[in-house]
Amino acid sequence: MEILWWLAPAVVVTVLTMLWVGWLGRAGRGQVDRDVAVQRLGEGLRTQHQGLTRPTPAASRAPDRSTGVAVRPSRSGATEQTRRSA
Repeated sequence: MEILWWLAPAVVVTVLTMLWVGWLGRAGRGQVDRDVAVQRLGEGLRTQHQGLTRPTPAASRAPDRSTGVAVRPSRSGATEQTRRSA
């Protein structure tokens, strides 16, 4: 247990910082009128978002038929053509 005492200052500083930030954050928040909040929400829901108008990549392409095995194209066809032309 004595070996963990070096963690005590870090724990104390962390807890004090959490309390301080929580207190500052609470004091900085003002009350928003309910009608204003509803109006902002309505405006946000009415706007057309650019990300919603584009098709998703999964819907625009064919399904992946991968078998999980990587197959390289054979090079034998290319070498035979170069032999014939030479």
